Amino acid sequence: MNRLTTSWGAFTLTRFPEDPRDQLRAWDASDEYLLGHLAEAGVDLSGTVAVLGDRWGALVTALQAAGPGELVQISDSYLGRRATQANLARAGAAPDAVRLLTTQDPPPERVDVLLVRVPKSLALLEDQLHRLRPAVHEGTVVVGTGMVKDIHTSTLKLFERILGPTRTSLAVKKARLIHTTPDPALAPSRNPWPYRYDLPADTPAPGLPGLTVTNHAGVFCADRLDIGTRFLLANLPGGFGPARVADLGCGNGVVGLAIALHEPQADLVFADESYQAVASAEENFRTHVGGGRTAEFLVGDGLSDLPAGSVDLVLNNPPFHSHQATTDRTARRMFTDARRALRPGGELWVVGNRHLGYHVTLRRIFGNSDLVASDRKFVVLRAVREHTP
Repeated sequence: MNRLTTSWGAFTLTRFPEDPRDQLRAWDASDEYLLGHLAEAGVDLSGTVAVLGDRWGALVTALQAAGPGELVQISDSYLGRRATQANLARAGAAPDAVRLLTTQDPPPERVDVLLVRVPKSLALLEDQLHRLRPAVHEGTVVVGTGMVKDIHTSTLKLFERILGPTRTSLAVKKARLIHTTPDPALAPSRNPWPYRYDLPADTPAPGLPGLTVTNHAGVFCADRLDIGTRFLLANLPGGFGPARVADLGCGNGVVGLAIALHEPQADLVFADESYQAVASAEENFRTHVGGGRTAEFLVGDGLSDLPAGSVDLVLNNPPFHSHQATTDRTARRMFTDARRALRPGGELWVVGNRHLGYHVTLRRIFGNSDLVASDRKFVVLRAVREHTP
């Protein structure tokens, strides 16, 4: 839990899910820099203020106390959205103080102040700037923020190419601001997202080679088949009949798609905390799986929306970063969540880099872990939900 002090008050902020052992803050110097600039410059916040990429709600939690006309947050993260809701409630904000939109929702029709927390994914920034451009007018104040290491020449070029002339501020506490002046005369360019590509001929799963897959901006490895996913595809279980199978952290859903195509009786669940990812998985399933088959698509906190003991098989390629921080916290939560969702005798199959030591974590959570396959870089591990004594 952290205390952020601003010109509009001090706010206690947490990430989601809250964990007292988690030392990662819910805000950083770039959030402070942006909020300080808005107050010092006396930026008019009485119109529609749109905040893009506000990771844990620090920006909108502070800004709602400034009393803008309409405050809108646009986020791709379910966990970030839950953190925002908790932080707003803790701050005593009215239930309608902030309009929460996802990156898949239509943006506001008019934006008077556009604040952009530069995301890790340059593709997501490109897509969202394109989507917001029609709402930006000549008088819109556009300010971006991020840590110096996250703001590159390519970042500035995106703002300039899509919105107008762009400059950066001096660095403060290793953070920097981006100032863009909207240019109404700027010819609009084409939004390249969603991106589509054909899976290569050597994709190691029946039915997948040559299929065209759709990837919305921000999805991990959106322009090619991830090598970790490739290794898992080469070592998938099969022959299990009418099982309920969850693709946990599904990304564009290609792992679950492989199961759907090869196991006609399988009942699929695609789950991810990214709205962009689940939209990609849903489009790929509906495009390539026929016969009237349906699947469940969950944007949420892992498999927490599923009843305990309701899944036969979970497939997982967990991330080992939380924004810029390297951590196994997400993987541990996914493994624990999978164990809860699995029926007794159900299995979790995980692919990961060898050096991450997931076998140790799985043994701690499941009491067992078997090596299915390995090469110089990756391992595929299996853990079984044991029967309760």
